[in-house]
Amino acid sequence: MHDRTSTAERYARGVAAALVAVAALVLAANAGPARADNADQVTQVQQARHGG
Repeated sequence: MHDRTSTAERYARGVAAALVAVAALVLAANAGPARADNADQVTQVQQARHGG
């Protein structure tokens, strides 16, 4: 049979899961869309290539 986990072990697992979730959110936030100035540069390059 499974032994019951202690309160401290459950707390530690909860804290570890929370830290992983925060790290994932920070990484996702940093992997967001390009800044507007980069998008403007891409548009300018595309227009220059196509003669527009």
